[in-house]
Amino acid sequence: MKQSLADALTQRGYETLTPVQEAVTDPALEGQDLLVSAQTGSGKTVGFGLALGETLLGEGESFDPASAPLALVIAPTRELAMQVKRELAWLYEKAGVVMASCVGGMDMRDERRALDRGAHIVVATPGRLRDHIMRGSINLGSIRGVVLDEADEMLDLGFRDDLEYILGECPEDRRTLMFSATVPKSIAGLAQKYQRNAQRVTTLSGTSQHADIEYRAMSVANHDGESAIINTLRFFEAPNAIVFCNTRAMVNRITTRLSNRGFSVVALSGELTQAERSHALQAMRDGRARVCVATDVAARGIDLPNLDLVVHAELPSNHETLLHRSGRTGRAGRKGVSALIVTAKVRAKATRILKMAQLEATWGEAPGADAVRAEDEARLLADPMWYEPIVESETDLVAKLVETYSPEQLATATVRVLAQRYTAPEDLSAATNEAPKPRAAFGPSVWFSVSGGRNQGVEVRRLLPILCKAGDVTKDDLGAIRISDDASFVEVLQSSADGFAAALGNDMTVEGGLKLERLATPPAEANRPKPAYKPREDRPPYKGNKPDNKGGKPAYKAKDRDFGTAPDRAPRPPRDEKPKKQWDDKPKAEPVLSRAPEPKTEKPKSDYKPKSEHTPKSDYKEKSDYKPKSDYNPDDKPARKGPPKSAGPIDWNDTSTPRRKKPKGDGKPTGPHSAHKKKPRSTMDNARADGAVTSPRGKPRFGDNAGGTGGKPAYKGKGAPSGGPSKGKPAGKPTGKPAGKRGFSGPGGSQPPRKPRG
Repeated sequence: MKQSLADALTQRGYETLTPVQEAVTDPALEGQDLLVSAQTGSGKTVGFGLALGETLLGEGESFDPASAPLALVIAPTRELAMQVKRELAWLYEKAGVVMASCVGGMDMRDERRALDRGAHIVVATPGRLRDHIMRGSINLGSIRGVVLDEADEMLDLGFRDDLEYILGECPEDRRTLMFSATVPKSIAGLAQKYQRNAQRVTTLSGTSQHADIEYRAMSVANHDGESAIINTLRFFEAPNAIVFCNTRAMVNRITTRLSNRGFSVVALSGELTQAERSHALQAMRDGRARVCVATDVAARGIDLPNLDLVVHAELPSNHETLLHRSGRTGRAGRKGVSALIVTAKVRAKATRILKMAQLEATWGEAPGADAVRAEDEARLLADPMWYEPIVESETDLVAKLVETYSPEQLATATVRVLAQRYTAPEDLSAATNEAPKPRAAFGPSVWFSVSGGRNQGVEVRRLLPILCKAGDVTKDDLGAIRISDDASFVEVLQSSADGFAAALGNDMTVEGGLKLERLATPPAEANRPKPAYKPREDRPPYKGNKPDNKGGKPAYKAKDRDFGTAPDRAPRPPRDEKPKKQWDDKPKAEPVLSRAPEPKTEKPKSDYKPKSEHTPKSDYKEKSDYKPKSDYNPDDKPARKGPPKSAGPIDWNDTSTPRRKKPKGDGKPTGPHSAHKKKPRSTMDNARADGAVTSPRGKPRFGDNAGGTGGKPAYKGKGAPSGGPSKGKPAGKPTGKPAGKRGFSGPGGSQPPRKPRG
C-alpha cells in the first residue's frame, strides 16, 4: 500500500480494514483484473481505491500534473457517483489527485471545461460518459484502470450497450475491476468478454444477510399505517432515518404529514432535479434534517454518517430491493434497525419476501403511545447532561433558579421543555390478524307484533332504527324481524323486553302510526323454515353442457337444479310446452349448378304513338316580337335613361330625371395621388419582348397568359374555354403551374405554358 494512502486512512480514523478491503489489497492480486462480490456497506469504495493505488501512482507517491484521465469509475446513479468522488478525493488527497465527474443532470459545458483542464480520475454514469466520448470531449488513450461499481444494478437499468461501448473505447491493456452484490449470468458474460483472466473475490456470508442489521416486522391495523411510521421514528429517535415509499405521491404525502408534526424532513425522489437531491442529502449530512422520505432511487449507494434506522412505509416488490433498502444502515460495522410496517392486507407478502431474502425478523406490534413515552423517559434519565459539571458561564443562572424555584418546579420545567422538542405519539388500534368470531346465540326472547306489513310499505331497514329509538335499545337487543303481508313480528331479548315496553308507553305506538303488541307465544312466522340450501359440491351437475351457437358458455337451465320448495307456497302448475320447431320440416333447396337466362317478355306500350301522328313542325307558332338576324337594326334600341353622354356636364341640381347618387364634396377625386383613375392595362403590365407579362415591380405574373394580351390569366378549370381568358366566374381552381422560373419562358424558363385540361 502506498504511504500517502496509508496516511489518509490513519487521518480518517481507520484502524483495521474490512474483509473486502483486505481481499482486494492482497499483494498476490496486484495488477490483475478482479470480479468482487461483496454486500452493500462493506467498504467497497475505499477497497477499489486502495486496489488502484499501485496501478495509478506507479513507483511514486503522488500524481504528475493532470492531463488525460488515468482511471474511470462508473456508477449506476448520480448520488452514488458523487459519493464515490468524495471518498476517492480524501483517499488520494495527499497524492495530489484532480477529480472530475460526468453525471446526468449537471451542466455538460462545465464538465467539458473540467476535462479540458485535465483530471487524474473521472467518476461518471454510463449515459453521460458515452455522450462525452462520442462528442470527443474526453481522451481515453491514457486509461490504466476501469472500475464498474454496482455492475448488476447497471445491467438491470439497461446500461449494457453503454458499458460495452465504453469498455470498447478504452485501451486493451487496462486493468478492469467489477464490483457487484451478486454475480448472475449476465455479469459473468460481461467479465469474460472484457476482462483478462479475472480473479474472483467473494466476501459474502453464506449463512446470513446483514448481520449488523436488526429486522423488525411491525403489525398494525390497516388504517394506522402512517401513524405507525410516526411512532416508529419517535421510539428510536435515530440521528438519521430513511422512510422508503414505492411512489412519488406517497413520498409527498408522508413528507407533508411528518413536516406538519414537527419533524425536520426532506424528500428524495426522481421528480427532483439533481441540485435539489444534492441539497437534500447535504442537509442530512449537516444535521439540518433528520428524516429523509425517499423512493427506491435512493436505495443504492447512499451513505449517510449516522443512519441508524430504515423504515419501510410500503413493502418493496421483491427481496432484492428489501436488502438494498436495508443496506443503507448497518454499514462499516455500525448497528442499524430495519423496520417493516406490515398491515393485515400485506402480511402474507411480508412473510414471503423475508423468506426469499433468508432473513429472520422479529415480529410484534408497532410501538404505541405508552411505549414511546416510556422510551422518552428512559432517554431522559440516561442523558449525560445530569452528570456533566456546571460550566462557569452557567453558574449565576443555576444559582438563581435554585434560589427561586423548588426542586419539583425545576423537574417539571425540565420535563416540559424536553417534551416541546418532540411531537406527541399516536394512539394505535390493536392489530389483529384473526378472523371475526361468529355471532353468539341470541338467547331467551319475547316477541312483539307490529300493525303493518309488506302491503303497508314496512321494511326491515326502516323499521329497525325506529324500534331502537322508540324502545331505547340497541340493535344487539333485537333479534329476528319477520315481515308478512299485513303484519310484522319483532324478537326482543328477554332481559330487555320490559324496558322496551316501558319506553314505548301505554299506547305502544311508534313513528309512522305503527302500534306494537306483546305476544304471549311466538308467532307462526317465528318457526318459518328457510329455503333449503345445498353446497356447491352437492348440487347436481349441469345437463346438456353443449355450447351455444355463438361459441359461449353452456346454456343455463334452471329446471336442472333443485333449490327446494317452501311449504306455504302452492306448487306451480305445469307449463304447456310448445312443440319445438323442427328444422328438418322445410325441404332443402337443391344446389343449382348452372342457370339458363330467363326469356325476355315485351311489355305492352299503351301510350305509344307512331311517328306519323306527331304534331308537324309547321304548326308551331312563332313569337310575335321575333325578328330574324338579318332584319335587326341597332337604331331600334330603346332610348337610354338619363341624359346622353354628349349632353355636356351633369347638372346635379336637376331632379327631373333619375340619376345616380351625388358624390360627396365637389365630385373631384381626393387623396395623396393626383388622380384615382383606373390605369389602363398597358401601364400596369409591362409586356416583354418574349411575350411574358410582368407586374409593375418587375415580377412575372402567374397564369397562362404568356402571349402578352394584357388580360387576366385564364383559369384552367372545366368551365374555361380553350384559347382565351375565361368569362365570368371561374369553374374551378387554377391549375396552371409556372414554366421554368416563375412561369415565364426565355432565358430563365425552359417549359412552355401548359395546355388547358379537357
